[in-house]
Amino acid sequence: MSRTPIHTDTAPAAIGPYSQAVRIDNTVYLSGQIPLDPATMQLVDGDIAAQTRRVFDNLTAVCEASGGSLAQIARIGIFLTDLGDFAAVNAVMAEYFTPPYPARSTVQVSALPRGAQVEVDAVLVLG
Repeated sequence: MSRTPIHTDTAPAAIGPYSQAVRIDNTVYLSGQIPLDPATMQLVDGDIAAQTRRVFDNLTAVCEASGGSLAQIARIGIFLTDLGDFAAVNAVMAEYFTPPYPARSTVQVSALPRGAQVEVDAVLVLG
């Protein structure tokens, strides 16, 4: 099994000892993205919709660096600090994905890195 790390400057650099993504064969495991602006490494300003758009833009950049796209994501995990934001996050996700949608889980967590309100990780299958 060969593990190939994925890196792009168009997504935030890892803020710990991990890769933005790792490719094994035709599967890419994308690390969680929070709404960091890759140019400044600061959280974007705005409401949950603005934060979620930044997260999906970051995931798009990592997918593209992997040779894929959001359309090839098989599974997404969404972490929210407030499940009251569920509908707003769904609305933004619908801007980025079309059917068939990826499998998904959404959970509320007590906190996320840097005070973010949302984090999303994913599994991408190239093919």
